[in-house]
Amino acid sequence: MRTAVRTAVAPWYAPTWQAASLLVGYPDQRLLGHLPLLRSLAQTLPESAAGPLGRFLDHLARTPLRVLEESYVETFDTRRRCCLHLTYYAYGNTRKRGMALLRLKQGYRAAGLELGPDELPDHLAVVLEFAAAGDAERGRRILLEHRAGVEVLRLALAETGSPYADVVRAVCATLPPLAGDDGDAVARLLAQGPPAEEVGLEPFAPPEYMPSTGAAR
Repeated sequence: MRTAVRTAVAPWYAPTWQAASLLVGYPDQRLLGHLPLLRSLAQTLPESAAGPLGRFLDHLARTPLRVLEESYVETFDTRRRCCLHLTYYAYGNTRKRGMALLRLKQGYRAAGLELGPDELPDHLAVVLEFAAAGDAERGRRILLEHRAGVEVLRLALAETGSPYADVVRAVCATLPPLAGDDGDAVARLLAQGPPAEEVGLEPFAPPEYMPSTGAAR
């Protein structure tokens, strides 16, 4: 059984999460307009985060927006192993995932964060935004609870040669190295994939809490 360890949130974690939150969202002209600010922010971070973020920002700067849009859809909407919804890795599309989503949303609401109608609480961009601007300790705990899923996402992106691997690599720099249960969970996910629902069981949560694996935009 994993033992909960309280660790301090370093000052550079929040700006790293804020930048990554923007960068894993759907690319648009507004994001490209933020590139100078994001580059300045990245330069204030340790190399473990600044290096990967800088490489991804270079990619955004030299790539036409239409190509960025098409690449985003191809990467996150068509590949299950590149799913941006963290609870999918732990629960698949099962009733347990529905309840996990509901708990996340309730936790956000208790912290004063109300999600928009099209926002799902386990989307990596939402979790990172909450950690950066809402509750850093609680946000980091969510990331740690889904550490195996974050690692599988990073590995899948790296395997396909996606530039987005650098964004997730920067997020991983704010988390402890994989060990013990997390390492076992990664190996299990890579070998077997997320859990499947037992035949004949309906989700306990409402349908809106049981999304597909596609990326929210």
